[in-house]
Amino acid sequence: MDIFRTKNIATLMEGAAQQRLKKTLGATDLVLLGIGCIIGTGIFVLTGVAAAEHAGPGIMLSFVLSGLACAFAALAYAELAAIVPIAGSAYTYAYAALGEIVAWIVGWNLILEYSVGSSAVAAGWAGYMTGLLKSAGVELPRSLTAVPAEGGIVNLPAVFIAIFLSFLLVRGTKESASLNRILVAVKLTAVFIFLLLAVPRINPANWTPFMPFGFSGVATGAALIFFAYIGFDAVATTAEECKNPNRDLPIGIIGSLVVCTLLYIVVAAALTGVVPYQQLGNAEPVAYALRVLGYNFGSALVGAGAIAGITTVLLVLMYGQTRIFFAMSRDGLIPGGICVIHPTYGTPHVITIAAGIAVALIAGFTPIGTIAELTNIGTLFAFILSAIGVWVLRFTKPAIHRPFRCPAVSLVVPLAVISCGYLMYNLLYDTWIRFGVWTAIGFAVYFVYGRRNSVIGKDADPLPNK
Repeated sequence: MDIFRTKNIATLMEGAAQQRLKKTLGATDLVLLGIGCIIGTGIFVLTGVAAAEHAGPGIMLSFVLSGLACAFAALAYAELAAIVPIAGSAYTYAYAALGEIVAWIVGWNLILEYSVGSSAVAAGWAGYMTGLLKSAGVELPRSLTAVPAEGGIVNLPAVFIAIFLSFLLVRGTKESASLNRILVAVKLTAVFIFLLLAVPRINPANWTPFMPFGFSGVATGAALIFFAYIGFDAVATTAEECKNPNRDLPIGIIGSLVVCTLLYIVVAAALTGVVPYQQLGNAEPVAYALRVLGYNFGSALVGAGAIAGITTVLLVLMYGQTRIFFAMSRDGLIPGGICVIHPTYGTPHVITIAAGIAVALIAGFTPIGTIAELTNIGTLFAFILSAIGVWVLRFTKPAIHRPFRCPAVSLVVPLAVISCGYLMYNLLYDTWIRFGVWTAIGFAVYFVYGRRNSVIGKDADPLPNK
């Protein structure tokens, strides 16, 4: 039963103190990091696809469903983040509440979530940038913008953006957060330009029928656009670089989620109100809607904002990916050499560079396709276990200091589990198969390496949880 050993929260804090990351982030930085990851692919791409193929104008309800599932999970995340302000998010929380094997599987799936998600977003960024260059009269050869399976040699723009952002992350979170602030401002400006131009042109007749595919279509749409909400999970990975994590993490997590959910619903209402939902099934529905309305210049501005938006999503995903690796390597479950902190920049530079190269290779040479749905299932799985962890800690450690307490925990936790589980249920069967295979590989790696090299497994204290 040693595979279910939990890690004492005091021990977690001591481990973090021995390899201290620079504390440079405040509450505003965290809210903007969350917005940076949440506002991107979802609002600029998935909104149109989900409306056209699944939900129709009911896409507004899809965002409400996904937003509610995230809200329940966010309240649990906020309590755990305040109790355990350590890098690793759901992985670290599971280690403290549910045991090592559960933490390992959560972390293993978070690695897949961030790697696949980052690669898919890098490929999407490349598509937008290639289109923007083409409209400016600069057309890159297909051999350098398509992966081998699509007739090219390498998707060079995707490789470039992954390597560039890795370099930025090595330089430090302060520099990365500064760039994120600028790009968030650009894309929020683009969103508000769209709303300013589109809202006065809304035709309520376009909202009829409201749910052309029925409620099942709305639910499927919610599962699809859930990818748009994973940003607040990445906020939790910043714990060790927060100036005041007990206060700032709950603000960052819940604040970014509330802002983005409201924006999503309003944009979805405007999109389906100005253009019949059947016409929104393209890669640039927001820009397309403005062109239909005759605002070509506004469409170009929104396209530029989309590129900024996707850049911030990729920045935050790659940031979160490296912090998951960092936390797992510090615990001995993966080799500790990748946990080295740069003496000047104070960042885990080895894993940042390695992860950046991996994302660049996947995005540059592999067609992502439906495998991107693995991002959704991995995230939902982590949310469910984190919510359960809150409840477990309420019983096993009732006296522990909780700077933020999840309200109505006996109601919120079951709702988080049920709503996230419902969204998982609506994902494709193939996604479940891939998820199962990756999880099985994870179990093998744990029993071959992780269990033997676990730091708390080598602890001389026979009662490490005491």
